[in-house]
Amino acid sequence: MADCVPVNVWPELLWANGKAVAATIRRENPNVDAVVLLDGTPVTRDFRCNRVRVWVNEQGQVTEVPRIG
Repeated sequence: MADCVPVNVWPELLWANGKAVAATIRRENPNVDAVVLLDGTPVTRDFRCNRVRVWVNEQGQVTEVPRIG
């Protein structure tokens, strides 16, 4: 994962607003696609250096540390 991009994990964004977090990640690294997903949404298990999944609860708060993958 460290070989993908200089910043690959954003622990400081935990519990923030998911849409704002996705915008921050895109601004910090325009090479990744930050996607906001509701907790429990089915996803593929493949690893991609250009993807960040932003997991949110029903209130829109980030529930997992966003990371490349």
